[in-house]
Amino acid sequence: MTHKNTYVAIMAGGVGSRFWPSSRESLPKQFLDILGIGKSLIQLTCERFENIVPAENILVLTNKAYVGLVKEHLPQVPEANIIAEPSRNNTAPCNALLALKLIEKDKDANLVIVPSDHVILKEQEFLNKITEAVSFASANDKLVTLSIQPTRPDTGYGYIELGETAEGSIRKVVQFKEKPNLETAKEYIANGNFAWNAGIFIWSAKTIIDSFIKNAKNIIDVLSEDLSKLNTADEQNYIDRVYPNTESISIDYAILERSDQLYTIPSDIGWSDLGTWNSLHAYMEKDDNENVVIASANKLEDVSQTFIKSYNDKLVVVNGLKNYIIIDEEDVLMIYPKDKEQEIKSVRVSIEEDRYL
Repeated sequence: MTHKNTYVAIMAGGVGSRFWPSSRESLPKQFLDILGIGKSLIQLTCERFENIVPAENILVLTNKAYVGLVKEHLPQVPEANIIAEPSRNNTAPCNALLALKLIEKDKDANLVIVPSDHVILKEQEFLNKITEAVSFASANDKLVTLSIQPTRPDTGYGYIELGETAEGSIRKVVQFKEKPNLETAKEYIANGNFAWNAGIFIWSAKTIIDSFIKNAKNIIDVLSEDLSKLNTADEQNYIDRVYPNTESISIDYAILERSDQLYTIPSDIGWSDLGTWNSLHAYMEKDDNENVVIASANKLEDVSQTFIKSYNDKLVVVNGLKNYIIIDEEDVLMIYPKDKEQEIKSVRVSIEEDRYL
């Protein structure tokens, strides 16, 4: 059990457009049973943290459009703990709002910020690292990230350059690196001093507010117009009024890349961000031909390295296909080469613009 002043905030406002056509504006991937196990990704995330904090210490940051879905999927989380963003202003403003809200009721609040849609196989090791990070962050007024020990030269993740050891497995962060090309990613892996940025953050409310005041004061100023409204019946009206006026910027750009108080814990926790169909294919168990098939019945011939997903009762028949994604939804059938999956996000946009759906 972590300290009683520890709170977990689940970030659940994204659309998950690279998982189209399963993930839609009205039903993003965090609310989908993407693994086919009877639980959504956000449910798995919440249950994971209920092992170290009570449900009343779990908060969810989401878009106003998804509040009903959050209540449906996480009935154990108090309604007052659902922070509804009236506009999509990226991750810095919502992190500032979260810290301001919590410090108003608990001046010693420690925060663990996690995505709602990641998969972690080694859950106990993950929770051990979180506990270590909370202890270090709260005792030293530092900002901490949980990073991932890389297993391949992946171009889909940002990287963190590791510096000197602070204590235990905690390393000083030298700098963030944006998503590299393949050659650069190979250099990072060969160097051995880089880890993947997983978007998992640990800090005290006081420390992150101080960092905002130093590095992105305009965001704090906008949100602090009348802090007495937070944690009251007037909170949502207040958020609706002031939040859209904040700068739209990520927490990485606004705070982390400007801070000299940033540390990380490189971790081997069986992590996947499940950001794309390819990453889901890589994560899931495959047949002898490297296929992943989520369907009630199928007949495949000369099919390999292909991901097939069908939620209905159709018999799926495929012949002579290699390295493809096949997604069969009620209103969309998508058949797409795996090596072109980065196009799916733009395909979704063009389809919406052409009003096919």
